[in-house]
Amino acid sequence: MTNPYCVVLITASNARQADQISRMLLKERLAACVNLVPRIQSRYWWKGKIEKSSESLLIVKTRRALIMKLVAYLKKVHSYSVPEAIALPIVAGNADYLRWIRESI
Repeated sequence: MTNPYCVVLITASNARQADQISRMLLKERLAACVNLVPRIQSRYWWKGKIEKSSESLLIVKTRRALIMKLVAYLKKVHSYSVPEAIALPIVAGNADYLRWIRESI
């Protein structure tokens, strides 16, 4: 059986936006937990050239069944025209923690 939980990585333009998005995801019960990494350096291709920027990273714990709803919601509230939302499966973990995710959302 495939584990029903995942981690979603989301970047935000700054710590304030990351905080706002994390609160919204929790309020909407799209996330059980969100860790905020306030300052990361990103390098990426955008409109034909390599860009760099300071961003904040959200590490979201959720259920795989909620990913599409989470992404749709993120597109409505995020300032980026193409917000990052990459889901990684949780292969294994502390059973008590995984149960807590399930019970939280």
